[in-house]
Amino acid sequence: QKEDWPMHKLECSAMCAFGQNWNPSETVRLTARILAKQKTHPERTQSEKLLAVKEFESHLDKLDNEKRELIQNDIAALHHFYSKHLEYPDNAALVVLFAQVNCNGFTIEDEELSHLGSAIFPDVALMNHSCCPNVIVTYKGTLAEVRAVKEIEPGEEVFTSYIDLLYPTEDRNDRLRDSYFFTCDCRECVTKEKDKEKLEIRKLTDPPSAETVRDMIKYARNVIEEFRRAKHYKYILCGCLMRGHLVIGCLDLFVPPSELLEICELSLDKMGAVFEDSNVYMLHMMYQAMGVCLYVQDWEGALRYGQKIIRPYSKHYPSYSLNVASMWLKLGRLYMALENRTVGVKALKRAIAIMEVAHGKDHPYISEIKKELEDH
Repeated sequence: QKEDWPMHKLECSAMCAFGQNWNPSETVRLTARILAKQKTHPERTQSEKLLAVKEFESHLDKLDNEKRELIQNDIAALHHFYSKHLEYPDNAALVVLFAQVNCNGFTIEDEELSHLGSAIFPDVALMNHSCCPNVIVTYKGTLAEVRAVKEIEPGEEVFTSYIDLLYPTEDRNDRLRDSYFFTCDCRECVTKEKDKEKLEIRKLTDPPSAETVRDMIKYARNVIEEFRRAKHYKYILCGCLMRGHLVIGCLDLFVPPSELLEICELSLDKMGAVFEDSNVYMLHMMYQAMGVCLYVQDWEGALRYGQKIIRPYSKHYPSYSLNVASMWLKLGRLYMALENRTVGVKALKRAIAIMEVAHGKDHPYISEIKKELEDH
């Protein structure tokens, strides 16, 4: 608290005054802190050696009416919650700043990829995107660390990934265009070599028609988008297993877990008539179902879904994927909790092998996992 006081003092009295009605979004809170930092540090900060926040790309000319309206809502919230504590630039400057934060912000996650918060790292934001990244960005407290996961030759560009790489080329580029306003032309997007496996169809005596497959893909994308929107508004719950203990997520609950699980299972039944279990849309719904099982403490159910997910994940994701590491970690902790130590140890060691490359061997997460192994 003392270390963060120069920033937190902007929020503290307002949080006390608003009580339970204090609910600015993460983007609003982050932007308020940026404004405060720019006021107290008009010169470049330590994190702006290569790129200043004011130099961020905003893509202002590409924002549609919906995105502009969302930004105006955020500006209204900023004034509402921080009116006594901040000096604001004019509305036009705030629109630019929110657009810059939306395009350049980072989502901070823990070792199981559970959401912790949002941040900006100006120098790290210089890196372009590729669906075949040669570095991974991880976090140690408030520090962003960039590590190579492939050999990088002198003069070769450093690429990270802005999005979840599980999905096929068309889906990835839809997401990139919507959030970052570009289409990726990396080797993976040009060759689409993983798309056939990612969209694997069941081998049936009477194969589904091309139209049936197209309709099911459209259905799957709609279901995924509904879940994504629901997550954004805190309707979906995530259970997580942290530091050797099964911990329950604490997001606001609007949809009963039983209904969420039923939605997942119905979607899986419908898609399963056409798609193989290794199809990425099936994997997406299994992952959601696993999260609900963790939330309601159905460890066996969570384990069943995790066991179906892990092998296709290892095939579809790039080497040293944090998504694969986090799934091995979840499985290892579930096995340990269900007293299957032998298999649990193997799973945790698989997670450690990936994390030592992605996070570095001295990362606190790895020390904690190794301690879990010792304690069991």
